[in-house]
Amino acid sequence: MSYIEILPKPFFVLAPMDDVTDTVFRRIVASNAAPDLYFTEFVNVDGLQSEGRPRLLKKLLFTKQERPLIAQLWGANPENFYKTAKQIADGTFAKELGLPKGVNFDGVDLNMGCPEKSAVKHGTCSALINDRPKAKEIIEATKKGLNGTMPLSVKTRTGFSTVDMSWIEFLLEQDIAMLTLHGRTRKQMSKVPADWNLIGQARELRDKISPKTVIVGNGDVLTYKQGLELASKYKLDGIMIGRGIFHDPFIFDSTNPWENYQPKARIKLYKKHVQLFADTWKNRERPVPTLNKFCKVYINGFEGAKEMREELMASANTDELLEILNNKLSSLV
Repeated sequence: MSYIEILPKPFFVLAPMDDVTDTVFRRIVASNAAPDLYFTEFVNVDGLQSEGRPRLLKKLLFTKQERPLIAQLWGANPENFYKTAKQIADGTFAKELGLPKGVNFDGVDLNMGCPEKSAVKHGTCSALINDRPKAKEIIEATKKGLNGTMPLSVKTRTGFSTVDMSWIEFLLEQDIAMLTLHGRTRKQMSKVPADWNLIGQARELRDKISPKTVIVGNGDVLTYKQGLELASKYKLDGIMIGRGIFHDPFIFDSTNPWENYQPKARIKLYKKHVQLFADTWKNRERPVPTLNKFCKVYINGFEGAKEMREELMASANTDELLEILNNKLSSLV
């Protein structure tokens, strides 16, 4: 039984974010308030099928706590999508990651929406909106690699320079299990509000073209309640939350306890994150400044938070971070 069949309606998804949603942060989110579905960071198939493979494996590392989990892929070479999908499906990657027997990814997603300039320059991610033959070739190669063992999904945007619903029609014609739509074009980046009316239109197209494809909306969701309202209004199967997690690390909890968290509890949670980071990346697979992206999530909303963040973000290693956090905790009543 695939994850598609067991998810509630509507379901909530933690979005893939590079250098953010690694195994450490996913476990922190899981311990706070778990989403219904997780994605890995997006990982390059061309790199995975090269000498650089060992350096990229950290992007795929996960534990049983972070499931169901979708491996999100991007790249340029369809043959490498085939090889990577095949090695995901047959457990090769799970074995290389040292996972227990029987533990594997639950699906594969294709990143056809990242707007980053260098990705577009190389004809990958959102550039595929303008190269449908290549997009089709990648989808078919990945399907061939999965050989029906796992669901295939796609995450994309509403167009490249302008809104282009024919792109959504094209994707729905590819018989994919799930389509996640970010309500902005590539050109818009994150400079304008997400257009949920377009996401609703995509759901209407789904109903006509590919009724079995699950539709997920993404863009500017800052609360669980807002996500429920959007899912209801546009009749969506799921809601994906990305940057909203930076405002509330309990965003997947309908009771929203975060606003009542006192400074000591917030600092303890960041300490937990730092300690897990130190325990997971013992060989410095991740640079310590990566933690700076999370500092404001926790060290925020209380007197002296700004100064404390500055001190933390100047730290050279996790030992220094933990010392600062412990000192602050011992000074609080």
